[in-house]
Amino acid sequence: MANALYDAGRNSFLTGAINFTSDTIKLALVSSSYTPNLSTHDFWNDVSANVVGTPQTLANKTATAGVADADDVTYTAVAGGSTVSYLVLYKDTGNTATSNLIACFDTATGLPITTSGADITIRFDSGSNKIFKL
Repeated sequence: MANALYDAGRNSFLTGAINFTSDTIKLALVSSSYTPNLSTHDFWNDVSANVVGTPQTLANKTATAGVADADDVTYTAVAGGSTVSYLVLYKDTGNTATSNLIACFDTATGLPITTSGADITIRFDSGSNKIFKL
């Protein structure tokens, strides 16, 4: 798999179910035990059992010309003993069964990550596509 948007996430943007700049958007560290399915996984409950640490809310989100961006994200003192193979972006509604999946990243710099109790910082691309481009 390469970095990609979930099919349901793309559809949610097209139908107005996701507003990147005003909705609560989170990024999660996801373990190697997760098997992404971009065509059938649609909500956070498809992923949440495989989360490592605490998903972080994106700050200072922008959307310009179909390009999503936000501040870099830091996870503090992530418990050791896990392998993070994916970063999953989703809209948090407070309910795992209605929190829309947006994107799954597996080729970010530093992935996979073996957790050790240290902080983990995710630095988003500063190129033209930033976090992702629709």
